[in-house]
Amino acid sequence: MIKTIKSIILDFQETRLETGTPRRLPAKTVRGKATVLIGARQSGKSTYMFQVIQRLLDSGVPRQNILYLNFSDDRLHNLGRNNHGLIVEAYYSMYPEKKNFETVYYFFDETQAAPGWERFVERVLRTEKCEVYLSGSSAKTLSKEIATEMRGRSLAWEIFPFSFREFLDYKKIESEGALTTKKRFLIQKAFEEYWETGGFPEVASLDRNSRIKTHQEYFHNILFRDLVGRHDISHPKAVTDLARWLVDNTASFYSVNGLTSYLKSMGHKAPKSAVADYLEWFEDAYFLFTARVFGPSFARANANPKKVYCVDHALVASVSSGILVNSGHLLENLVFTALRRLHQEIRYYKTKNGREVDFIVQTRRRSKTLIQVRESLAEPRTRKREIATLGEAMAELDLKTGILVTRNEDERIEASGGIIEVTPAWRFLLELPESAEN
Repeated sequence: MIKTIKSIILDFQETRLETGTPRRLPAKTVRGKATVLIGARQSGKSTYMFQVIQRLLDSGVPRQNILYLNFSDDRLHNLGRNNHGLIVEAYYSMYPEKKNFETVYYFFDETQAAPGWERFVERVLRTEKCEVYLSGSSAKTLSKEIATEMRGRSLAWEIFPFSFREFLDYKKIESEGALTTKKRFLIQKAFEEYWETGGFPEVASLDRNSRIKTHQEYFHNILFRDLVGRHDISHPKAVTDLARWLVDNTASFYSVNGLTSYLKSMGHKAPKSAVADYLEWFEDAYFLFTARVFGPSFARANANPKKVYCVDHALVASVSSGILVNSGHLLENLVFTALRRLHQEIRYYKTKNGREVDFIVQTRRRSKTLIQVRESLAEPRTRKREIATLGEAMAELDLKTGILVTRNEDERIEASGGIIEVTPAWRFLLELPESAEN
């Protein structure tokens, strides 16, 4: 095994790094802690690692001081739970002069494929002169392992598919500074591309048919590798049917009871507890997310219907049957994922009269923002209804402003003693902060 590990280490040292588009991720290393990158498959975790490695090389760190292993590499499948120490042994057998003298940078990719990694990493951080970077596609699993085994020796960062601003970086379109007429036209055109392709980096340059096939491959890999395989699910068809129903109903309400009944109607014998587990695992894999009703009571939030969203709006378009999902749902999903990059908890708001506002976000300083999403306000009844709903919610929460995101409209509306900012989606995305506010 040591010979295999040596070969993998040396192979990587001779590999040309594919660093892609720099990500706008505010990840910082903290002395004595592992930097943990968590996110959906194909969202760019490995590429971000390569960007960090390239920055180290550019700063003068020797290539031999960097050890990169991808635990999903077939050559490492025999590396057992208690044999991770062979990695350090293999490395220092090649470079004994570096031990306890030079800093070694460890990059361990797809750690969820290596049971028992957590104790090994904790020991390396405690005993070696090193920095450690980890990646994985399981938030709950990593968080649990980190909390129980690594004893506070980690700092986790989430990586999502490209934000719109990162997509502009990929297209080499300047998004900072004054918005000239030419820049606005370029940004608006790029938004239409982003609307079609979504944020997964690999599909950004693909034609429509290739993009759809790639998205569908992502869907199957997430289901069968991150859910069925990881959790040893005995009835994978039930999980697949549930995932397809949820994707088909993106930005719509669901209840566990309703989903259980749906699976029963499809011939599956999945109890309510299993359905609840499936939903939790979808979120754990950064595939599907849940928004609960806003309020101080956890019991009320769980008792009320919940809304489902996907990690990428274009993935929904590629995978769904197209019967229930429309462009309005996709726009709402796009806004959700933009907010989810900044906030762990996204909720919807229900007024005392039962009107619903799509999103309410709250910063750590308790300030609140209401956000409603509608594709267009051109139809008079829609305009009247949405203004009334948002105005009512603003009055109940004593907020002076609310945001109404549309595809193209841009105006300011006075309502209930406050102002509703109607803004096109491209501008809304660009005006979001790059990291969570306090």
